Amino acid sequence: QVQLVESGGGLVQAGGSLRLSCAASGRTFSSYTMGWFRQAPGKERECVAIISWSSIYTNFADSVKGRFTISRDNAKNTVYLQMNSLKPEDTAVYYCAADRTGGRYSALASEYDYWGQGTQVTVSS
Repeated sequence: QVQLVESGGGLVQAGGSLRLSCAASGRTFSSYTMGWFRQAPGKERECVAIISWSSIYTNFADSVKGRFTISRDNAKNTVYLQMNSLKPEDTAVYYCAADRTGGRYSALASEYDYWGQGTQVTVSS
């Protein structure tokens, strides 16, 4: 069992930056693909970024490429989402998720096994 706890959300002006953190419990964190998802009111949950267990593979939604980066520190059981040049359309609840299936880098929320409670990000114009 893995528990995930996000932090770092908040209110920021357009053009600003935030860094989200996701702290994981459990000894197997380092073997999991990790993803950051977001969900805005009235919209479906979408995958924002994915990182493999080794950090070699990363992928990003087109809407955030060049602005967001994902990283992880397996020694600290933590994954990060650095968000720069934020836009009002980035406003959403952001969730981290863990996929225990090795070698899979899916953008489908249904393929992730563990989820955090979410952290609100609000970008004002």
